[in-house]
Formats: sequence, C-alpha cells, structure tokens
Amino acid sequence: MKIGDKVRFLNEVGGGIIRGFQANNIVLVEDKEGFEIPVNIHECVLVETDNYHIAPQKKKIESTPAPEKKVEPISIKAQLNKEIPEAEDDNENHPVSFRPAPLERRNADILNVYLCFDPIEVDELSKTDFDTYLINDSNYFLDFAYLSGESKGWQLRFRGTAEPNTKIFIETLSRDNLNDLQHLCIQAIAYKENKPFLLKPAISVDLRPDLSKFYKLHTFASTEFFKERVLTFDLIVNDKPARKIFAQAEDIREALLDNHQKEENDLHPHIHAIAIKKEQHDDIDIVDLHASQLLENMAGMKHSDILDYQLDIVKKKMEACKNENGKKIIFIHGKGQGVLRNAILRELRHSYKACTSQDASFREYGFGATMVIIH
Repeated sequence: MKIGDKVRFLNEVGGGIIRGFQANNIVLVEDKEGFEIPVNIHECVLVETDNYHIAPQKKKIESTPAPEKKVEPISIKAQLNKEIPEAEDDNENHPVSFRPAPLERRNADILNVYLCFDPIEVDELSKTDFDTYLINDSNYFLDFAYLSGESKGWQLRFRGTAEPNTKIFIETLSRDNLNDLQHLCIQAIAYKENKPFLLKPAISVDLRPDLSKFYKLHTFASTEFFKERVLTFDLIVNDKPARKIFAQAEDIREALLDNHQKEENDLHPHIHAIAIKKEQHDDIDIVDLHASQLLENMAGMKHSDILDYQLDIVKKKMEACKNENGKKIIFIHGKGQGVLRNAILRELRHSYKACTSQDASFREYGFGATMVIIH
C-alpha cells in the first residue's frame, strides 16, 4: 500500500484514500467526509492502486446487502486530545460486582471513633454553620446510626457505613439548630469483609456535648484527620465507648464570662495555690507550663522555641507517669490563643492514645488547664 491507494475497512463499513502512515503499522485513511482516520494496516483491504504489480481485490456482490451502519468520523486532532467518544456498554445496567479491598494499617485493629464539627467560617464562630463528620480510625467497617434526643424520644439524623480509616460526612448543622445537639446517641456495629476478624461488641454511646465549646475558638484544633481547625468529641477510644459528657449549667455560665471577669480571676493566684495544695493529696500532679515559671531568661527566644520547650516538659512528664494507671496530671497552659493547649492535645492523640483528657475544673484552675488521666 502507498499514499493515494483506495482501501476499504476489513472489519467495519467504510473506507477511503490513504493519506499517510504512522508508526506501529498505522495508516491514515481519508474518508468521503474529509476526516483522516487512523487504522491498523492489517484491517485494510486494497481496492484501487496504480501499481500494476498488485491486483486490487474485487468486491463481492451480495444478493441482500446489509444496511450500512453510520459511523461517526473521528479526527486525528480528537485522537491526540483523547476526545474519542466512549463505546456503548452493553452491561451498563448490570451492577458493579467488584470493589477493591480497603487499605489496613498496622496496629489499627482497635476501634477509635470520633465526632468532628468543622466550622465553615472558623473566624465567625458566632454566625457560622458546621459540617459534621464521623471519623473511623480503625481497620473495621462501621455500620452506625446518628440520633438526637428530643422531648418525645429520639430522631434519626443519619445512618450509613464508614469504611476503614475514613471519615464520612453526616450533615451540615445550622447555627440556629445547635441546641438540637444537647443529647446525642451513636449506635454501631463493627466488622470486616471477606476475612476473619476479632468480634467487637455492639456499641451505643450516649453523648451530651458541652455546647459552650462551639463558642470558644481555643476548643477548635487541627488534627491528623483535618488540616483546618475542628471541634472533636471522642466516641470510642481503644475499643472503649467514651464516658457520658455532661455540661453543667454553672460551667457554661463561667465559660461565657466576659473578659473583665476572667482578668479578675487571674488577679488572685493564691486561689489556685490553695486548690493545688488540696489536690496533691488525691494523687494529682500539677505542671505549670507558663514560660515565666519554666525559664529564668527568655531573651532571644522565639515563640516556637518556647513552645518546643513547653512540649518537651509535657513529654517528660507523660513518660515518667505512663505506667501509673489512673494517674491524673493537670497541665496549666493558660488561656491565651489556645496554641499550647492544641499542641498538647495533638501530642496526646499521637503518642498517648490510651490516655484521656478533658478541661480541668474551671473553679480550681481557671480557664487554662487540661487534665490528663493515664490508662
């Protein structure tokens, strides 16, 4: 075959004149519409040629020719840009029967499940809505129901399946409907597909979130699951359902005190000293992380250097007490912008997952302390 020869296609209707050749035995055939179609040379039959050494094949005469199927031409430009129309799928109505196995992580056969609220506008906490997510930080599938308590009973807000090591979107919560979260319940069963697994008991977690945290910026922190700052509540930690969290009305009232009242409390350090002295008899260790208490001279130190030094104190204390089950440690980090507090919580989640943490008593330690319980 050469340029100018007339060919027809062997396995489909159509043909044309050869206008060029490409690598891998590809011939460019111009059809009657003027489009150049790339075709394998073995799929073409020579019809006319000016080469007298080759006799063109004669077209067979059929008594009842089949009606031609119209073929939409495809340009070379479309081929190069991968704009080739997809072939019709005869099985498009058949269900998909294959799904790749979920990825599993080492040491993740224990359940860790969290409920996260992601503010759409974190700088406008008084106005913003929240996206709600359930985090499944384990190698198990989790079939769950998310419910809220009402005066007449319970209402199902969402049900679904969280695949291993994933987060699943539940709903967008309006700021006006925040009070709907006063009483929540998450019920779930855990399992693995197509392989043996250790049986986990059915889970039912009753949660009464502290709604005042939705109004405080320092309670929002970035996690390994979110780059942005979110509010996180523990549901299951190391196979154990989280304890019930009750927000006392007095704690909410104190949390919403204005800045003047907070400053007044900070002016009476002897109150905290009395509280610390009292708690020392209850096997509670208090670590004051204020830079002025840890460093004699901070000249020339950057904020990041001071933060690293404070975190190093936290790590040393946790390592010293990590085998004392039930031990309570109070880290006094101050109110500020919540930078040190968030860094402590990240360290606990990453290196001490078995331990639990919560805000320390407002009355005894003010607004800037976290209590850690060793497990």
